[in-house]
Amino acid sequence: MQKLKCTVSYDGTHFSGSQIQPNKRTVQAEMEKAMTKMHKGKQVQIYFSGRTDAGVHAKAQVFHFETEMNIPPESWKKALNAVLPKDIHVKGIEPAPANFHAQFDAIEKEYRYFVFNCKERNVFKRNYAYYYPFDVDIKKIQVACSLFEGTHDFTSFCSARTAVKGGKVRTLYEVSCKKHEDEIVFILRGNGFLYNMVRIIVGVLLDVGSGKIDLPEIEEMFRKKDRTFAGKTLPPEGLFLWKVKYENEAGKQRGNA
Repeated sequence: MQKLKCTVSYDGTHFSGSQIQPNKRTVQAEMEKAMTKMHKGKQVQIYFSGRTDAGVHAKAQVFHFETEMNIPPESWKKALNAVLPKDIHVKGIEPAPANFHAQFDAIEKEYRYFVFNCKERNVFKRNYAYYYPFDVDIKKIQVACSLFEGTHDFTSFCSARTAVKGGKVRTLYEVSCKKHEDEIVFILRGNGFLYNMVRIIVGVLLDVGSGKIDLPEIEEMFRKKDRTFAGKTLPPEGLFLWKVKYENEAGKQRGNA
């Protein structure tokens, strides 16, 4: 039995999220269907680094699985891509230590949220960027980004429906934004993210940029620890899971100093 670490990209437009659900098309269901074909009918379960919601995309999602098949990693990649639907692509497969876990060993995740900032709607970007036709002050947004960096209680910036019962303290290593022509890209890197956290934070930052709220109001949101103070949750289509980082890129994990 060997354990393998797999990196995949997917277009989340026509998926009901990554996690398997009854009678729904999900990334996990499609991956496990492909695995079953590879294993001649034997079911194989995969374990993601974390879930993504319906409509959310991934440039580099990670999962692990165990197999008794002795196939070289490159052959695994070719075989899986041959049977997977066109909106999922295996980017790489590599051997992983026996104690590796794609979710619990992740030390950092990076998300990017894309905003199409133009008066005229672009129908070709509707599934991959949030349409925001209002004028924004990018420099003001960049100042606001710094307020989210560091270790904070993000209770106000996660869905009230979150499954997390304990503390909502997380550390964000980077919160930044850049604009190129009609596109604004928000980059958020941290040791963990709560449900809808990225989409709520970006919504707040756009409110700052458009003059709807001021910087002191963000500080008040942190103090209140109340979801109702932090504005709306942006739609999923602009969100991409960009990267999942581990102790090292080769998969050195817990207890393997």
